[in-house]
Amino acid sequence: MEIDAMDAAPTTSGGDNEVKLKEHLATLNATTPAATKLTRAKQDEIEQAVYDVANAYANQGNARRVHELLAQVKPIFSYLPNAKTAKIVHTLVNIVSRVSHEQELVVDLCLESIEWAKSSDRTFLRQRLEARLASCYLDMGSYKKALKVLSVLLAEIKRFDDKLLLLEVQLIESRVHYKLLNMAKAKASLTAARTSANAIYCPPSLQAQIDLQAGILHAEEKDYKTAYSYFFECFEGLTAVETNSTVKKEAMVPLKYMLLSKIMLNSISDVNNIIATKAALGYTGREVQAMRAVANANQARSLEQFYKAREDYKEDLTNDVFVDRNLNQLEDTLFEQNLCRIIEPFSCIEITHVAQLINLSVEKVEKKLSQMILDKKLKGILDQGANTLIMHEELPPDQTYPAAIETISALNKVLDSLYQKARSTTNL
Repeated sequence: MEIDAMDAAPTTSGGDNEVKLKEHLATLNATTPAATKLTRAKQDEIEQAVYDVANAYANQGNARRVHELLAQVKPIFSYLPNAKTAKIVHTLVNIVSRVSHEQELVVDLCLESIEWAKSSDRTFLRQRLEARLASCYLDMGSYKKALKVLSVLLAEIKRFDDKLLLLEVQLIESRVHYKLLNMAKAKASLTAARTSANAIYCPPSLQAQIDLQAGILHAEEKDYKTAYSYFFECFEGLTAVETNSTVKKEAMVPLKYMLLSKIMLNSISDVNNIIATKAALGYTGREVQAMRAVANANQARSLEQFYKAREDYKEDLTNDVFVDRNLNQLEDTLFEQNLCRIIEPFSCIEITHVAQLINLSVEKVEKKLSQMILDKKLKGILDQGANTLIMHEELPPDQTYPAAIETISALNKVLDSLYQKARSTTNL
């Protein structure tokens, strides 16, 4: 996670900061030649004024004013060093992306800033802004646009040998491929990101993102034990450095995934143990309550409780694609287990009766029974005329064919032995 310069800014009233910044702009435009370089103290004062105003707008949740602020301060960039102007632009873009709920606004700001960076010949700033643009496209679901930006950017960064930015871009690329369900390319990009991380000092927050992505990809392969270990490393990496509100929000994601991994492994007692640990005590939001409700439903093998948990915590469970996908698999497992438990005592049972017992529609139950029969999880047939399920007895496996193959194999060995003896007799 990046710590914006605005976080370190002193908090004063937004109106006073805005007046102070306007005074700086008016003074520079009126009296100072464009080629003049200001003193270090004056540069820091202007920079801090920009951050203070941006901070005030961010506290109000007004991302558009931060967007407008960037356009207002661009005239004074000619008085500041390139490094400082790049820092200001990058920080304001980060503030807008954090505050705004409209991804289109962030994309517009990124595109405007990229054009300005191109015209000003700010190559490194442009590359970082393009990485941010690709991340915005990823959040918007515009995966083709994201890949288009990333493909050009990756080739350029490799020439510049900027390992840290290369690592960030490769991680974004892995996430895009995962969203497109291209697991092979997602793993390849993640492997490349790990290689880049091994060649440099990797910040803890970035290492946590690598661990999170690795855990997600392992969970997609149903390797939940390994996935849990990666989620745990991510959670530890985020909480070990600092515990401000932004970090807590980010750390909630791996914690939620840790609980989900234990649910998928059917280790319900571990779910309660994790929630009760010292590290997780500060995380008691709706996400944790949702995972606890799902765990209780899984322990009770109750579809009714499971559906109630998904309905009660719909926003917390369905908005996360990874959680939603795994809960759909858990729903199928619970559905099949409940059907098998109901059907087991019967050789013939009405589908309507099964639907009443499981409290679901007849169509849904019939469809699931058909699927289980085709997958050979049930031995039986559906009699649609009588609307019944007829179960077949499991017969012991027929040993005729294995015995015949064994006999033929034994005869083959005998014939080989006789042939060798006859051949040795002939040679004598």
